[in-house]
Amino acid sequence: MSDSPFNPASAWREIPRVENPRRSVAERVADFLEIYTTLDEVTAREQATRCVQCPHPVCVEACPLGNRIPEWLALTAEGHFLEAAQVLQGSGCLGELFSRLCPDPCEADCVLPSPGAAVSIHAVERFLHGYALEDRLAHQPVPKPNGRRVAVMDAGPCGLACAHDLALRGYAVVVFDPDPIPGGLLVNGTPAFRLERSVVNRRIAYLERLGIEFHLGDRAVKTMTLGELRSKFDAVFYGACAEEVRPLTIPGANLHGVFHALTFLIQQNPVIPLQLAPIEVAGKRIVILGAGDTAMDCARTAIRLGAREVHCFHRGIEADVPAALSEFRHAREEGVRFEFQVEPVALRGDAAGRVTAILFRRNRSGGDGSGVGAASGFEHEHPAEVVFGALGYSAAPFRGVGDSGDLAVDADGRIVVDAALMSKVPGVFAGGSLIRGRVPAVETVRDARAAARSIDAYLSRPRSVGAGQVGP
Repeated sequence: MSDSPFNPASAWREIPRVENPRRSVAERVADFLEIYTTLDEVTAREQATRCVQCPHPVCVEACPLGNRIPEWLALTAEGHFLEAAQVLQGSGCLGELFSRLCPDPCEADCVLPSPGAAVSIHAVERFLHGYALEDRLAHQPVPKPNGRRVAVMDAGPCGLACAHDLALRGYAVVVFDPDPIPGGLLVNGTPAFRLERSVVNRRIAYLERLGIEFHLGDRAVKTMTLGELRSKFDAVFYGACAEEVRPLTIPGANLHGVFHALTFLIQQNPVIPLQLAPIEVAGKRIVILGAGDTAMDCARTAIRLGAREVHCFHRGIEADVPAALSEFRHAREEGVRFEFQVEPVALRGDAAGRVTAILFRRNRSGGDGSGVGAASGFEHEHPAEVVFGALGYSAAPFRGVGDSGDLAVDADGRIVVDAALMSKVPGVFAGGSLIRGRVPAVETVRDARAAARSIDAYLSRPRSVGAGQVGP
């Protein structure tokens, strides 16, 4: 930056890396507020100055959205925060939501020589979103209607991203979702200490100011057939995140006190009731099988709800934990204990059918980079009063409602689309896990934005059918 005492070519050596400030462990485990605070303006400028502006920025290549990271870092270093935020938000949409959940592959690929030296891209990004968000949301003009209507069949990340981009192009967008509140995985299963509900609610209110309508609840979806959608809308986008949890299959999995971690997380959202008694963890010994992001969310939630102790069991070595490194680190800081290279064998129960312990074997490292090898044969028992399975997810096949089942699907039940993300039915588009299988949320956003561009191109052709019908 022009008034900086640092040499831009060597600032990354002169200025220590600073990450997002975090609240103290004692403070954050006592509530469900976000654990991060935000950089101040001086620190944000200094951290942005650490970017060496390399001619072939691999951080941009690593970002699924192709975020123009060096550009907004340079503007931030000069103190042009609103301009930097405009570049940042022009590369993506709903950024203040997705940046909180992104595993930051951009930082992992930074050219600076070690993980401890990488530019603090995430911290600067969070600063910019916070700095500019209120101004941008308050002053974003409502686009002039273009006379076309689009139905978006999902109020999760994929659908919201597509609806947002279409609304900015002047389309009248109606979003349908079976849940009673919009947000999808942003609110169902994502703890508030990672993404506070007020942040999601503020964005939804902004989308409604753009003119987007939300039709929510089972009835809103189940009563709308594809034929009806095609007669009332000029295009349709299917973007639901279709996933199924991988069940726990070891002996004892049906004991009382054994649950899937996602069920526990969804229960913390009282707006979406589950037909299941509340899962009580206060004062109990908790065991979590798995070490992905869902496992970390489950463990950290249990800590906040007063669990006596929380153990995560992972079959691989510590280096291959699938969770984001930051989430793994936060869980450890907050008191979660980890056991590595352990294979669950069975769950033990008492005469009343309640789980009391988990039996496992130690694994030897396979030496092939997987971190998993043959079981040692020596069994250990660990006490457990509540057990959560967090063994991951698999993509669920598309389950159409009524005549939406007429959409062509492949052998895995995924909707077949062309390069423009349009299905075999003209004017009906799809994206995300419905076409690719399970993918990270940020990649569903990439599909959603691509679909919005394709829908716009498709509907910009001269009309050849009656108004209100799907077709160019």
